[in-house]
Amino acid sequence: MSDTSCAACPLRAQGGFTQVSDAELAFIEKFRRRESTLGPGEAILREGESSSLLFTLRAGWAFRFRSLPDGRRQILNFLLPGDFIGLQAELSGQVPHGVEALTPVRLCVFPRDELWDLYRGFPGLAYDLTWLSAHEELIVDENLLGVGQRSAMERIAMLLVHLYKRARSVGEGDESGVNFPLNQQHIADALGLSLVHTNKSLRRLHAYGLHELSANRLRILKVEALQRLADYYALPLRARPLI
Repeated sequence: MSDTSCAACPLRAQGGFTQVSDAELAFIEKFRRRESTLGPGEAILREGESSSLLFTLRAGWAFRFRSLPDGRRQILNFLLPGDFIGLQAELSGQVPHGVEALTPVRLCVFPRDELWDLYRGFPGLAYDLTWLSAHEELIVDENLLGVGQRSAMERIAMLLVHLYKRARSVGEGDESGVNFPLNQQHIADALGLSLVHTNKSLRRLHAYGLHELSANRLRILKVEALQRLADYYALPLRARPLI
């Protein structure tokens, strides 16, 4: 599969992303080195290693995680098309977390050592990167609140409705449902639950008739009821920058 020009990127046609100027688009095209594809379970970034690359997730889902020496892991957040990957390593020199492909993914690849050209020449794009990093921190904060204070059913309800809204905003589905490639282990690792507790809570939610989840497809039947259960009232998702 040949690379797609930034101007023809299918994500830019989605309503969930902000527009850039012609000059900014030309810079992004020059900044990008290539596209890369990976399969499910492959590492985009390896925890604790150095990386000279940055990425935009152009297609597919991934997740960012930290792990303990015995193999236990905490999924920090799930990455959807348009998310920017790898900026945190700029602060430490090493990647403080791993990033793994959840589905087949397609990535736009950027050289880390040219990042300062973006900051020097295009302050609007620099602000976009700052916004993306701050928004990712808000997602992690919301997840921490859930793990610390919500019940198991509330946590799962929060995750379902949040990912449903994010997926809809980047064209991953419609009123009939969205792609949802997470298995129960991913949900458990993201929400600090055991696999047994996750299974029981999902079955109870399904019995309430709030959602349908099968064949990697999620349909929310009663969005407001699910939000009330999760005590989750996020602001409407605004258009996101796309590098």
